[in-house]
Amino acid sequence: MTTFWNVLRMNTLKEYIELKRYTANTISLLLTFYIIFLGMMYGIQVVGNPAEAGMNTQFIIVNYIFWYFAMMAIQSIGGTISEEAMRGTLEQLFMSPVSPWKILLARLGGMIFIHFLIVIVLLYVSMATAGEWLHVKPGAILPILLLTIGSLIGASFIIAGMAIIFKQIQAFLQILQFIIAGLTFVPLSAAPYMVAAPIVKGVDMTRHIMIHDYALADFSTGDYAWLIGNTVVYGVIGIFIYIACEKYAMKKGLLGHY
Repeated sequence: MTTFWNVLRMNTLKEYIELKRYTANTISLLLTFYIIFLGMMYGIQVVGNPAEAGMNTQFIIVNYIFWYFAMMAIQSIGGTISEEAMRGTLEQLFMSPVSPWKILLARLGGMIFIHFLIVIVLLYVSMATAGEWLHVKPGAILPILLLTIGSLIGASFIIAGMAIIFKQIQAFLQILQFIIAGLTFVPLSAAPYMVAAPIVKGVDMTRHIMIHDYALADFSTGDYAWLIGNTVVYGVIGIFIYIACEKYAMKKGLLGHY
């Protein structure tokens, strides 16, 4: 446990140093998402029903914040493996005394922590820009967010498994942006079957808290069953698929290929 904590601490520091060192790239990333938000917000105000503009803007704020957070999480370790393969350092990752999946989990944990802080800033900037203030209730939001992160981790490990075998998955990651947008922007009321998809239930419950002022007690047992089940299923499946892909890559000698 101590070893994993040290790996987690150092990878969190690594994520912070990279964001700080490549300041221009970090600022460009945040500006891009902020401009996307402005386009969505003003688009709703121009073409939408004026009577529903406030509610629609709140809906957009929650969805785009989750879109950013989910995209950073799901793409992170898959992108890391592609970069390591391109640099020729992927094999070194597998020579560590710590299991590779634990190192990747630590990198993902560090990334999630850093970008969670960024998300808080983006949230308040977005609310101030729109003039729409959501119900930010940490005691209700954090438990749901922590459970939602489990399915994000599972999805991220599936992408990482693909990256170990195929190396170049940038085109797929670009397509994945739109898939994640669909998962975060489409409400469950419009597509109830999406409750089985990763993160969707967590996003829906968070929307109810932030827009409709729900408390944890306002959700049903079924809501929590879907949320927890989603987390466990995708978390376990994701790590299982990653380990299977890792074993296949090692058996075929793919770690040194790019």
